[in-house]
This record gives sequence, structure tokens and C-alpha cells, in this order.
Amino acid sequence: MHERRRVAVTGLGTVSCVGIGIDAFTSAIREGRVGSSEITSFDTTGFPATLACEVRGFEPRDVLERVEPDHWGPSAVFAAAAGRLAVQDGGLDPASLADRRAGTVMGTTCGEAPVIQQLTDQWVADGLKNIDADLVTKVPANRIATAVNHELGLTGPAQTVPSACSASNFALGYAYDLIVSGEADLMVAGGADAVNRSTHAGFLQLGALATDVCRPFDVDRSGILTGEGGVALLLEPYDVAQARGARIYAELLGYGANCDARHMVNPDADSIAACIRLAQASAGVAPEQVDYVCAHGTGTPTNDATEVAAMRQVFPDRLPPISSIKSMIGHTMGAASGFGAAICCKALEEGFLPPTANLRTLDPALGAGVDPVPGVARAATPSVVQNHGFAFGGNNAITMFGRAS
Repeated sequence: MHERRRVAVTGLGTVSCVGIGIDAFTSAIREGRVGSSEITSFDTTGFPATLACEVRGFEPRDVLERVEPDHWGPSAVFAAAAGRLAVQDGGLDPASLADRRAGTVMGTTCGEAPVIQQLTDQWVADGLKNIDADLVTKVPANRIATAVNHELGLTGPAQTVPSACSASNFALGYAYDLIVSGEADLMVAGGADAVNRSTHAGFLQLGALATDVCRPFDVDRSGILTGEGGVALLLEPYDVAQARGARIYAELLGYGANCDARHMVNPDADSIAACIRLAQASAGVAPEQVDYVCAHGTGTPTNDATEVAAMRQVFPDRLPPISSIKSMIGHTMGAASGFGAAICCKALEEGFLPPTANLRTLDPALGAGVDPVPGVARAATPSVVQNHGFAFGGNNAITMFGRAS
């Protein structure tokens, strides 16, 4: 077998509730800035919880060059903008992309749920024959990845991965495999989702919505805040990135993915621990080498306890610091682990540990040794970081990143 190609992360693009572009996003995360506000994207009448982490002040036409926002759903627009920002950040000539073996893999949970909601409202009000045909064309989830290819002129695969809230890590793993195997020379990978009424209502019915802020690892944690946005990582062979003098944020060392299919909503500690071991084995990393874990960290009582319990199976002697950026940007569904991956790359490049905001009292039931990096970022020099993504149905995916060398 040929020596496995190394994979570099050379560009980062983010469209989030705390900032547009990786620099604004990173600054907000380091400060522990919370991006929640009253929901404006749908009517919240009758909802006891009316906060979410919506993207504000974003004008797609300021970023996009080919995609016409009016012809695409909001998730596709978020994805295309994040892809454009990642390529710009990576210092590539956009005109050269069409001639390269390059494509897109984007994760999502809800696809274009806001569009489906609009169509449903029209159907109920005026009948099926009177729904807007232009809206119908925006519905297919495959358009999320297609929008990135269209925006960037890519001619390689355009794959949308719908594995719910771990989807971005699945997308990164798929893109990683394409580069390692030599099937692609450049990939854009991440995820996108938009705040919508059906998802908000679903989490409310599950009793998983917080009424004020998201407090991962806190004794008084009560649930998630729904969030939205798009995130993209630019991946290319490490030696190619070095040869062109690219800034390398981090190396994508490997990933692990599994599905226990045990329960629709409850996570399983044994399955998560198995996924962690798969990821570490893929990356060639021992547990004691992991310096930080970017948690799935939803802020629900069950998730946080299960995640820590799984960690103890793999790290019996020492838990590395583990924090949750969902405390600031909410649960961005299919984009969640993509945002985690982006901040992991910046943590490795700049030397810090991302914080958990809103933490008042660490839950003693989580046990000794839990370090959630409360409040604001902490200066550090991590060499290896682990990025968690878990989803309903037991879909787990974990990516591993190392400091550029």
C-alpha cells in the first residue's frame, strides 16, 4: 500500500450568529460572547421558549458571486457563503478550481425546513394546487452541497450528508477519505442549517429547549437553544498545501463514526466511547495525547452526563479539558460539529482552549476532574484536539485534529 496522504486544513469559512468570517467567529468564541436573541424568522406565538441563535446582519450578496440567494433555500445560501469564505481564507484563486479534482460534502439535519414550512402554510391556506412552484425547487436537500459547487465552480462530487447533528463530522470524514485515497485533490466540507418552527417545536415537545440560555455542564442546565448558520473547511493534501505556501491551520488526523441504533433520542455512553476509540485509532493518537475535547455539549441533562461518562471510559486517569461552544452559538444542528471543527483548528493555530459560556455551578454529579473551561478562552498550546458530534438515532462521528508541523 502507498503511504497515506496527510490532510491539511487551509481555509475556514463561517456564517454564524456571533460573526461572519472566521476572524469574527473566533474572536466572539474566545470572549465567550452569547449570540442568542428573540426569534424573528417565524411567529413564536404560543411558544413558552422564544429564544434562538439566529444569524443577524448577514447580506448574502456581500459574499456570494454566483449563487443568487432568491433562487436557493436558506441552508444552501449559508453553505455557499461559508464555502466562498473558506476558499478566500485559503488564498486560492477561484478561477483555478474548476480544473481541479475538487468537490463538496455538506452535512445537515433539517435540509430546507423553512421552505417546507412556507409550502405547508400555503397548502393549508389555499390548497395544494396553489403552492409556489419556485419554492418547491428550493426543497431538495442535495442543493445544499450543490450550491457550494455552483458558487465555486467545482466539478467534483457534491454530496449532502443528512446524518442529523453529527453530519458535519461525517462530511469531514468523507472528504478526508477522498483526499487520503487520492480520489480528490481539494474538498470543501462542513454543514448548514436554518432556524425553523418545526425543529423548534420538536425540541420543545421533547422537553429539551432551554428557556433562557444554554448552560452545558451546569447543575441547572435545562436544554438547548436552536441555532443556524453555515461552516466550511477547505481540505487539501498536506504536501500540496506546503508546496504552495498555504497557511495550514491544522492537520485533520482522522475520524471515527458509528451508530448504535439503540434509541431514537437517548445517547449511549458505550457507543460514544467506542467511537472515540475509533477516531483515536484512525488518527494514530493515544488517549493521553489528547489535549482538549470540543464537546457535543448540548446542555441537556442527559447529553452532558452521558458524554462525560463515555469520556471516563476512554480517559480513566485524566479527563482533558472539555468545553461546549453551543453555549454561545446554540445548537446549529447539521452544522454543529463543523463549527466545532473550525474552532478546534483556530485553537491549534492560535494557542487557546475555547470556553463554555453561561456556566455558574459545575454539576457535581458529573464527577471529579471535569474542566469545562468556564467563561472565556484559556491560553494553552494544544497539540491534539478531539471534536465530538452526536445525533439522534445513535449516529456518532468524531474528528481528530493536530497542530500543523
